[in-house]
Formats: sequence, structure tokens, C-alpha cells
Amino acid sequence: MSDFQEARQILGARLSELRAEMGMEGKSLAAKLGWQPSKVSRLQNGKQTASAADVAAWASAVGRPDVEPELQGLRAGVELKHRTWRRQLAGGHAERQKLAIRETEATRLIRAFEVARVPGLLQIRDYARVIFDSNATFREIPATTDKAVANRMRRQEALYESGREFRFLLCEAALYHRSCPKEVMAAQLDRLYLAVGMPQVDLAIIPFGAELRRTAAHSFWIYDRRQVIVETITEELWLTAEEDLRLYERAWEWLAESAERDQTARRLIGRARASLELS
Repeated sequence: MSDFQEARQILGARLSELRAEMGMEGKSLAAKLGWQPSKVSRLQNGKQTASAADVAAWASAVGRPDVEPELQGLRAGVELKHRTWRRQLAGGHAERQKLAIRETEATRLIRAFEVARVPGLLQIRDYARVIFDSNATFREIPATTDKAVANRMRRQEALYESGREFRFLLCEAALYHRSCPKEVMAAQLDRLYLAVGMPQVDLAIIPFGAELRRTAAHSFWIYDRRQVIVETITEELWLTAEEDLRLYERAWEWLAESAERDQTARRLIGRARASLELS
């Protein structure tokens, strides 16, 4: 279970406890709040993230306005979970990739923005192997590369499952940022070329010199409308607050305005591929 989900369930359990203490059924509370009963159920079971207004309304409805600060504190813990890489990768990359599989399986729409590398869902084995080996050396953690690569490849099965949608924004710089041998990068670019036009994949390239309404210094992934995952050098941020989701969705939309798709995207990838032959 991810940190943010655990925090959401803790808040849900506390909400449920307060309702029970007042002797109220879920349907009665929903009617008092003017909500659908399903919303009360989802909040109590940690299936939906409560907003600040939801928490305030709940405290008032159960006659406990005094506990609102406590509930808002728990809600804040749900909204922003700092997952330190040192703790998360203590046993290597393999376990983190298992978590990525679970998050992908629970998501219908994934939107990813990458600045300098190919998204994990589109990486070939040899490219992924170099990335994992390099990160393990940099972070001084156990090298579990074989298992990590296997898990990353398993995660990619979702690309072919009906009912899912994947939208990737990739800066053109990532096509030239060679963190692997030339032959591996060539094969990776061939994979990207073929990914353009896949039935459930929208791969777009933001070219050099594009006029951007918004720039982003870091990569981020949006999972449905329930969370954004942002990576920094020291930690991984899981953002679930509505205002954070809106902000990252707006950043996505603005960045997408300058992206090239279809044949133009293929041309950009082909140009990067040709440059390898000249290097």
C-alpha cells in the first residue's frame, strides 16, 4: 500500500469513528450533508480524498466542530506525502517498480511529462537496465536491476489493455540525452518511433525552440484525477489535493500546446536517430 493511500485510510477510519460515536448511519449523514451515500462510503473507506470543505462539513454534521483541526491535519497528511528515496529504495529498485505496477493497474488515464529521459512505460530492456544501474550507483543502494527491469516490462503490458489511455509529453532533449551506449539509444529511439500512433498511446514531442506558455523544470505523472507523482533528487512527492491536481493539469495542457504529434513527432525522433550515425 502506498503512503498516500495509507494516510487516506487513516483519515477515513477517523471520519467513520466520529459518525459512529454520534449514532448516525451513513445514509443519515449523507442526507444531512446533501451528499450521495456513496460519497460517505468512499471517504470512510479511503477510496476518495476528502477536501477541506468535506472535512469541515463532516465535523459540523456530527456535532464535533472541535475536531476539525485534527481532521484537517490528517487531510494534509493525505494531500502531500514525501516518500524519501533513501527509505523507498533501501532494498533497490525492484520493489518500487512493483508499486508502479499497482498504481498503473488502478489507473485508466496516465499523463506523463518527461524532460530528459524516456518514460519508463516506453523504455526497452537495455535502456531501462542502464537507468537502473546508474541510479543504484548514484544512490548507493542494492542493485536489483534484473528484477527491476522485469517489473518495468511487466508494467508495460498495460499499454495493450483496452480501456486504458496513455499520453506522453517528451522534451526533444530527451531524444539526445544519451545515458546509455549508442546502440542502445538507437534501439530506444526505434521503439519511440513505433510508439507514435499506437492505439492507446499519444506520444508528443516538445521541440527545441518551442514557444511555451509554461515551462516545467521537473518531470511529473498524473494518474487519473486522483494524484500527481513528482520526482526530485531526494524524494518522490505524491500530491492529491484538488488545487495541486488542477495546477498540474493546467501545466500539462499548456505544455501540450507546443508539442508535435504524428508524422512531425516521427520526424523529430528520426532526426535524433540519424544524429547517432553521425556521432
